[in-house]
Amino acid sequence: MAKKGYWVGHINVTNPERYKDYIAANAGPLKKYGARFLVRNGACEVHGNALQGRRHVVIEFESYAIAKACYDSPEYQAAAKIRDEASTSDFVMIEGHED
Repeated sequence: MAKKGYWVGHINVTNPERYKDYIAANAGPLKKYGARFLVRNGACEVHGNALQGRRHVVIEFESYAIAKACYDSPEYQAAAKIRDEASTSDFVMIEGHED
């Protein structure tokens, strides 16, 4: 059984209206690759300064390979260009562990 894959993003939205376009644009590829949001900007407590004021997102995929395929897909890369116009971010793709 493949280990799950995760995207973890910490986003500083600089243009909220344009960021809405990113959310709309990423919906298709995320659905296509079976993404499941585990965290989407809920209440949080940040320790340290680097991530203060950011949106925090954790997205789960059935495998690390699928997480990577989604990120590398032309559909998501088109959405990522919009994201980069509307925000700055730190992003990590992580392979999960076996239970």
